Amino acid sequence: MGSLLLVLIYICFISLGLPDSLLGSAWPILHEEMSVPVSFAGYISTIIFIGTILSSLFSDRLLNRFGAGKITAISVSLTAIALFGFSISSQYWMLVLFAIPYGFGAGGVDAILNNYVALHYKAQHMSWLHCMWGVGASISPYIMSFALIKLNNWSYGYLIVSIIQIILSTIVFISIPLWKRGIDTSNDDGEAVEHKPMTFKEIFAIKGAIPCFLNFFAYCSLELTASLWASSYLVQKWLFTPEAAAGFACMFYLGITFGRFANGFLAMKFSDHTLIRLGVVVTAIGIVFMILPGFSVFALIGFAVVGLGCAPVYPCIIHMTPTIFGKDKSQAMIGVQMAFAYTGFMFMPALFGIIADYTSISLLPVYLFVLLAVMAIMHEVVARINR
Repeated sequence: MGSLLLVLIYICFISLGLPDSLLGSAWPILHEEMSVPVSFAGYISTIIFIGTILSSLFSDRLLNRFGAGKITAISVSLTAIALFGFSISSQYWMLVLFAIPYGFGAGGVDAILNNYVALHYKAQHMSWLHCMWGVGASISPYIMSFALIKLNNWSYGYLIVSIIQIILSTIVFISIPLWKRGIDTSNDDGEAVEHKPMTFKEIFAIKGAIPCFLNFFAYCSLELTASLWASSYLVQKWLFTPEAAAGFACMFYLGITFGRFANGFLAMKFSDHTLIRLGVVVTAIGIVFMILPGFSVFALIGFAVVGLGCAPVYPCIIHMTPTIFGKDKSQAMIGVQMAFAYTGFMFMPALFGIIADYTSISLLPVYLFVLLAVMAIMHEVVARINR
C-alpha cells in the first residue's frame, strides 16, 4: 500500500507542475484577446502567490483537522476548478477571480505532500518527487502549444490540464483510506506525542526556525531569479537573439531536473547537510561561469551548472525538517517554509528587475551570489544548531 501511495504522490507532483507554465505560454495571445497590457500577467501571478502563501501558513491546522489525504484531494479539486474556470474565461476579471482557488489549491498540495514525504519516505524520494514537478512544468508548454497550433484556441490548453486534474482529484478521493499511516509524531524515544497546531509565535520561537526560513527564502529567490532573467541576460549581455535565448534559457531547468534525479541516488549515501553544501559549491561554480569573458557558451554552461547546484537544496531542506525540529512540529515548519518560499518567488525576481532597469542586467551573477551567500550562511547556522 505504501508503494501505491508513493506512486500517487509522484503523480500529484507532476500535476502540481503542469499548470505552472500555462499562463506564460498562453499570455502573448491571451492578453491581446482580452485587451489588457502585457504586464497584467503579473497581477494574476501575485494573486496566485498570495493564495499559496496563506494556504501554506494554515496547513498545520488543516492537517490536524482533516488529515493529509482529504486536504490533498480538496486542494487538487480546487486547482481543477480554477483551471476549468481559466478555460472558460472571456474577460480579465474572470482570470483574476479563478486565480484565487488556484493559489489556495497549489499551496495546500505543496505543503501537505512535502511534509508527508519528509515524514514517511527516504531522502531519495523527496528529490525524485521534486524532479516530477520539473517533468510537469516541462510538459505543460507542449500542451499549450498543441492547443494553440492544432486546436487553434488557448482555452483548450487549460481545459486539457483541468480534465487531468479532475481525474486525479477523483483518484485521490478514492485513495483516502491509503493515507491511514497518519503522521508519526513520536519522539526520539518512541513515545507518542500528541500533535497540536502551533501558533505563529510558537513557530518563530523555535530555535533555528528563523535561519531555516531565511535559508529557504534565499534559495527560492535565487532559483526563480535565475530562471526568469536567463533569457534577458543572454540577449543583453551576450547578444543572443531573443529566439535563441528563449531556447537556451531552458538550460537552467534541464540542470535542475537532471540534478534532482541524480540527487535521489546521492541521497542514499550522503546526508541532507552534505548535499546542500555540495549544491552551494556547484551553484557558485555556475555563477563564475556566467561571468567568464570571451565566449557566450560559458554563460550557457553557467546556467546549466547553477541548475545542477540548485537541485538538491529544496528537497533536502524539506526532508531534514522533521529530523531537526521534530516530527510533531514538521507540518507547521514546512508550512511556514513554503510561505517564505513563495514570498521569495513573488518579490526578489521583481526586485532584480528594478535594479537592472537602473543599472545593468550584467549584475545578475552578483545578485545571485548575494542570495547564495545568505542561503549558505543560514544553512550553516541551522546545521550548527542541529549539532
